[in-house]
Amino acid sequence: MADQSKIIRSGGLTWSDIPRKYYKNSTTGFKGIARWVLLGERDDEQALNIQTRYFEIAAGGYSSLERHHHPHTVVVIRGRGRMILGNQLEELNLFDTIYIAPKTIHQFHADGAEVFGFICIVDRYRDRPEVPDSPETLEKWISDPEVRRFAKI
Repeated sequence: MADQSKIIRSGGLTWSDIPRKYYKNSTTGFKGIARWVLLGERDDEQALNIQTRYFEIAAGGYSSLERHHHPHTVVVIRGRGRMILGNQLEELNLFDTIYIAPKTIHQFHADGAEVFGFICIVDRYRDRPEVPDSPETLEKWISDPEVRRFAKI
């Protein structure tokens, strides 16, 4: 029956009947990252206006550098990493919680020798990401040269 409460059982950092998905349809601008849509995508979850997703970045990997019109909520649940948040480079530790405001540039990095994982909650219906298409665009988006050097596009 649709829209019924449920529990999705975890086996550590895997979930029953939740497949690992490609991070994006493209093949550039990111490295070593996968995603699982935990809630908000299936037919019996239509009452949810959000999606709850888990992202996992392999050591040395990173997400795409992007911005959106919609906000995000992110909670680190595995490892440590760093992120570009606007014009700042921030260290992230276990259970840090991040609000990414609309139109804020962001990128997650697993810099250490361990996997970096986080829960991300977004609107179910949302805009497509904007990504910088050149070094000139990157310079317009990120004014701090140190943060810009850290960014991967």
